[in-house]
Amino acid sequence: MFPGTIKILAKVKSLKQIVNDPTWQALRKSFIGTWQEQPAANVKRLRDYLGENPNYAKLRRVLNYVTGSGFRSKTITHPSIDSLRESVKKKLDQLRSK
Repeated sequence: MFPGTIKILAKVKSLKQIVNDPTWQALRKSFIGTWQEQPAANVKRLRDYLGENPNYAKLRRVLNYVTGSGFRSKTITHPSIDSLRESVKKKLDQLRSK
C-alpha cells in the first residue's frame, strides 16, 4: 500500500461514496453518446471539472470513469483520453506519496 493511502481511505470509504456527487453525476450523464463525435471536447470538460489542484475524490471519479469498460475495450479512444488518464494517475500517485 502506498504511504498515506490509509489516511485517504479513512476519509473516503468506498467508490460508491466517491461518485455520489450531483455535479459529477450530471457531468457523467452529459457524456452519454458524445464520445465518438467529440472526444477532445469531453476531455476538456473533464479537465475543467478537475481544475488546477483537484482533490482525491475528483481524481478518483475521473480515473474510474476513463478506465471504464468503453475505454478499456477501446470502443472509446483518443490521444487526449490517454493523456488525461496518465495525468490523473500521476496526480493520484503524488497525493498518495504525501
